[in-house]
Amino acid sequence: MMGGGVKAGTVYGETDEFGYNIVRDPVHINDFHATIMHLMGLNHEKLTFKHLGRRYRLTDVAGKVVTGLMA
Repeated sequence: MMGGGVKAGTVYGETDEFGYNIVRDPVHINDFHATIMHLMGLNHEKLTFKHLGRRYRLTDVAGKVVTGLMA
């Protein structure tokens, strides 16, 4: 990620020596989407779409903004 309010040159989180397991600061894909939408000025909790008669959110019910990535 770069620009748009993201800290330049930031490494967020840590994996083991093989890059297989998360050791520190995991970020779920829903958190990643919530962070991108927040940086775009959108509220991820209010953005919904309708599919087969049910309302869904892109970040589901688990997305949270990762503030450690923001400048």
